[in-house]
This record gives sequence, C-alpha cells and structure tokens, in this order.
Amino acid sequence: MNMDWSDKVVLITGASSGIGRGLAVELASRGAKLGLLARGAAAQKAVGAAVGGRRSTDRTVPITPSPALLEVVKEIEQRTDSQSGTAAERILLLPADVREAGAVRAAADRLRKEFGKIDVLIANAGVGVTAEATELNPEEVAWLISVNVIGAVNSVAAVLPEMAARRSGQLVAISSLSAYRGLPKSAAYCASKASLSSFFESLRIDLIGSGVNVTIIHPGFIKTPLTAGRKADMPFLMELDYAVNKIIGAIEKKKKSYAFPWQLATIVRAGMIMPNFMYDWISRRNSFRE
Repeated sequence: MNMDWSDKVVLITGASSGIGRGLAVELASRGAKLGLLARGAAAQKAVGAAVGGRRSTDRTVPITPSPALLEVVKEIEQRTDSQSGTAAERILLLPADVREAGAVRAAADRLRKEFGKIDVLIANAGVGVTAEATELNPEEVAWLISVNVIGAVNSVAAVLPEMAARRSGQLVAISSLSAYRGLPKSAAYCASKASLSSFFESLRIDLIGSGVNVTIIHPGFIKTPLTAGRKADMPFLMELDYAVNKIIGAIEKKKKSYAFPWQLATIVRAGMIMPNFMYDWISRRNSFRE
C-alpha cells in the first residue's frame, strides 16, 4: 500500500540536482510539502568603501536560492496537478550549506514554522572525487567528508529532537553500494559512504521504540551529474526516474536498509565475504573510475 504523501512534510538536502532533484519532483507530484535545501548563491555585495566603519565586504552576505534550485521549482510546476495547489504553496526553498550546522538548523526551523512539522528527512547531499592513493589531496578529502558525513550529521541534529518529541518521523540516508568495501581510486568517497551508513545504523538502534524510523538507501550507479562523463564501465546503470521510484518505495515501506539494483547488490555482498586476496585481484581489474 502506497503512503499518502499529501499530509507529509519532507526535508531534502542536495535538492538542486541528481537524486535530490528527482525525489523533489516525484514527491511533489504525489502531494508532499517540501523543504528543498541546497547550496545557495551569494547575493551581490553592497557597493561602497565602508559602512559604519566596516568595509562592505565585512558585512553578512545574504544567500539566495541557486539557479539550479529555482529550476527544480519550474520543473515541479510543469509536472504538478494544479488542483494540488501551486508549487509556491507547498515548497519552501532553503538555500544553505549542509556543512554549517547553524544554517541547517535555521532552515529546518523555517520549514517547521511554515508547515508545522517535518515528517521525513532525506539526507541526500553528497559529492565525489576520484584520486589515486598517491595523489590524495587532504583538503579535498576533508571537503568531501564535511559534505557527505558532517552534512548528514548536521541535518539529523536539526530535525531529530522534534521528531523524537512527537514520537513520529523518518530519517533517510542516501548512501551507496560503495559503502560495503573499498573501491579503486575511491578511498575518500567509499570512506564517507561507509561512515554515513554506520552513522545511520547506530541511530536506528538508538531510536528503536522511539517512533522514529531510519532507512538507509544503498543505490548502485544512477544517471546523475555525479556519474555523467565517466568513461569507465558502470554495470547496471539506472535511469534516474527508475531509481527515484525504488527509493520512494523503500521509504514508504520503512525498510531499515535497501540496496539496489539487486544484481549489483548481490555481487557487492559476495565481495564482503571474499578473502582479501581474491577481492583485491578482482577490484584491480574492475575499476569503475577512470
């Protein structure tokens, strides 16, 4: 039985592209109220040498929704039944950087003030890098971890206390099949997804009996900006719409963990019990990154 999304308020991070954008468009078509959080664009700074003894560049710069986030709203308006209300009535744009705990908390507060609650958090914001082990850039790795892991931590912290108080809610992590074992040229990315999955699994155990459910999604390769342009083979590459419907189905069923497509998930699970020498031999000959 499908969930009635018309009375649900959903906060999606990383909502301006890829999986986040796909989820936003589909959930809007199902009647959900949405808070779409993504990095914003800095508004043009005030012109002037000084204001009140400070340089204009010292002033707080307002953040506005990025063009990509505004495009999501346009797509939703084109696909949404007008009888469900305009996009403006059911969508709140939340330009913020998930790495900034205060900004994420403020965004969640705005969403609750607008719609009264947050039923579902979809912690989707994520980035990827490709690098040989000998070419690791510590600053780049720190940036990736701060987005993929700390960003999710900030998002959970912004919604969970209120969910626990209401004894109702669902935390959803968009992880990856790469969380299961290390892959070539993907040390930082695999580490971030493994951390993300373990973090949410611990939350799930802590929250047993609280009324708050936790769902960890482990997708394979999906056609998104993150995979676009790769020349390496990506087995069982999925269309975005197909993947989005699979994810929403898992959320509706409140699955604790969901890995797909089943073919690739089966191969990955087999890799978890392989002896290291066998896994290393296979992995070196099947890099999914250039």
